[in-house]
Amino acid sequence: MAGLQYVLKRLALMIPTFVLVMIIIFLLVRLLPGDPAIAIAGDKASDADLAAIREKLGLNDPLLVQFWLFFTNTLQGDLGRSIMMRTSVSDVIIDRLPTTGFLALFAVSLSLLIAGPLAFVAALNRGKWPDTVIRTVFQVGLSMPVFYIGLILLTFLAAKLRWFPVGGSGDGFWGQMHYLFLPAMTVALYTSAIIMRNLRAAIIEVLDAEYVQFARAKGLPNRLILGRHVLRNALISTITLLGLSIGNLMSGTLVTETVFAVPGLGRLMLEAIFARDYPLIQGLTLTFAILVSIVFLLTDLFQSLLDPRMRLT
Repeated sequence: MAGLQYVLKRLALMIPTFVLVMIIIFLLVRLLPGDPAIAIAGDKASDADLAAIREKLGLNDPLLVQFWLFFTNTLQGDLGRSIMMRTSVSDVIIDRLPTTGFLALFAVSLSLLIAGPLAFVAALNRGKWPDTVIRTVFQVGLSMPVFYIGLILLTFLAAKLRWFPVGGSGDGFWGQMHYLFLPAMTVALYTSAIIMRNLRAAIIEVLDAEYVQFARAKGLPNRLILGRHVLRNALISTITLLGLSIGNLMSGTLVTETVFAVPGLGRLMLEAIFARDYPLIQGLTLTFAILVSIVFLLTDLFQSLLDPRMRLT
């Protein structure tokens, strides 16, 4: 019962968050420089043509009227019609969402596969050469911009060695894994550096805890101690950090999709910004906000499973 109340409370908190996000999205899009009417008709369009386009898009209405229309249509599932794509914003997002979702999940999985084992090795050998080597390598990766990591992987593994395609996306599960491996690894190398440092510190802190020392004094196997006591408690802070890093992961995905020419939401966002496509920008930003909110909700749920005390907050 307490778990259900916890979930309902977190869902209720998402409602004012979405309203605030919609207000911010609407205002920020209107602050973008440029005129969408000129972006549609071109620089040589007459004033009459531009005025007709602005009237058709509702840009001449007061901001409150425009926001109320945007708010009510969004609640009904209507995100408008893309100026650039000449089709429904919802259809465009639904078409591109699987690619970005697959890339994000792929990147998170690679991050955990890289950071998890190496964090354990570094923590169990703290102060020794394996710990020093692992921290040094990850520090180098952490100091490099995401797009630079992508360019290095693209140059050597795709262009020179030809192990992977230089861009695009494949068909089917294995085709997607092959095409999106380099973009996912680009994001994962940066994200795993953050996760490894946090998980290593958490493991060291738990290893020094009294209950772990007591478990060792009782003669429990080391594997059982690491799995049941150390890993479970160390993951609490790491899951929190992973959830908070989703925003950075999304922005990293945006840059990575552009570098690798991946037809996802991130690349579409940049194209929409350059085209001054208000409806598409609003729809994409709202989609990213919803995805991040869902990730935060799942993070809270996982935390509550690992630490039941979270359900009381």
